[in-house]
Amino acid sequence: MTEPNYSACTSMLVGKNATVDGSTLIGRNEDAKAAWPKRFVIHEHHVTKEPVTFHSTANGFQLELPQVAAKYTATPEWTNSEGLFEEDGINEHGVAMSATESTYANDAVLGCDPLVPDGIGEEAMVTVVLPYVQSARAGVERLGEIVSTKGASETNGVLFSDAQEVWYFEIGSGHQWVAQRIPDDCYAVVANQMAIEKVDFNDQVNFQWSPNLEQFVTDNHLNPDRHGFNFRHIFGTRSEMDTYYNTPRVWYGQRMFNPEIDQEPTSQDLPFLRKSSRLISATDVQALLSSHYQGTPFDPVGTGDEFSKHRFRPMSFAKTQESHVLQLDGSFPTEIGGIHWLSMGVGAESTFVPFFAGISEVPAAYQYPVGHDYDRKSAYWSFKLVGILVDAHYHRLIGPLNDVQAELRQSYRQIINETQTQVATSNDLVALANQASKRAADLALSRFETLATQLITASADLSPLNYHQDLNL
Repeated sequence: MTEPNYSACTSMLVGKNATVDGSTLIGRNEDAKAAWPKRFVIHEHHVTKEPVTFHSTANGFQLELPQVAAKYTATPEWTNSEGLFEEDGINEHGVAMSATESTYANDAVLGCDPLVPDGIGEEAMVTVVLPYVQSARAGVERLGEIVSTKGASETNGVLFSDAQEVWYFEIGSGHQWVAQRIPDDCYAVVANQMAIEKVDFNDQVNFQWSPNLEQFVTDNHLNPDRHGFNFRHIFGTRSEMDTYYNTPRVWYGQRMFNPEIDQEPTSQDLPFLRKSSRLISATDVQALLSSHYQGTPFDPVGTGDEFSKHRFRPMSFAKTQESHVLQLDGSFPTEIGGIHWLSMGVGAESTFVPFFAGISEVPAAYQYPVGHDYDRKSAYWSFKLVGILVDAHYHRLIGPLNDVQAELRQSYRQIINETQTQVATSNDLVALANQASKRAADLALSRFETLATQLITASADLSPLNYHQDLNL
């Protein structure tokens, strides 16, 4: 099967009682293009004297914005010519958002409620929602109102969290949507399919939905099931693409956290929610987003046969532009309890750097306004370079990269522990967040730049044009 050229991501959401430290976790790979630089920025809190209207450069979507905007982190692209694509962030109120997980609706649904060409799309979502909400639930409500009234240009999944709740929001058509709160003791892995299953319209605590969702489905005879209301069945697809491109990633994620459950990677009936057999950490979510079917015949750099190694699309692959895990720990102030873990480039060959949510300054390399092409001043390209060098001689060079990744994970943990112990005595949490974040970011860049020089040196004698001369001749 030829792999489609889709812009497609992988997401994970974890409730607070399913994590090792009681924090909530949402994470996603942003997958689109193999060479498309990303930046990391801070938008400061600001108030406008007059109402401001957002204008999308991608499709003409417009929306009048509130005059008060909260501070938030974001990862925009190197150019706004195709839209902002801020993708992910944490705001000053301790709300995290990741947008979007591309999904696909069936023809029957879209025939009844087509997508809106100038409706809201991925490139605008974080920008017009995250600065204006004070809880994850409020984020769902704001985005839901926009989709219901302005329409959506794409079918997408969107992740929201605060220190108490985690929500997954799915756009099923031009104006129809549903959102489900992830139970505190559960996790979910999503991979480019409609994921939400049974919707309980009597439970407004754990579900939200578009105003006429039930009536829309009834009037248009869209429910294929004899009983119940399964959003995935009604709005989703069950295509060959799902079988080879999407469901195997969900299978592998559930295999990581529930290895005792026997499932098939091509199953169309993998559940949306699972209770993990163990508690989950931010590092575990990073490992999932960096995975490529290790330990199975489907690993493209593993020991399986050639058919198996290229049968399924892996989580982490060349078109990953950045990966993020947004962690919110309510036992600390948001400035320190919120951590925006950011991996530039391919997660499997990069490192997840912890940036504390309270930061007001970003190291220059991470926000460098680079063009499209390689530039050594850009953090994105510094991490990407190492991946490219390793790819050329993967099995010879992956060891040194793995060693540096492990070393950095240990250093990050030390930085986080030291920073959180200083919270009680600090009178300037922003300065504390800046200092710790810069320390982690500078360390990551320094180690990867050193690693790059070592990999170049090690590669010098690995050319296919090499000739091993017999010195006895």
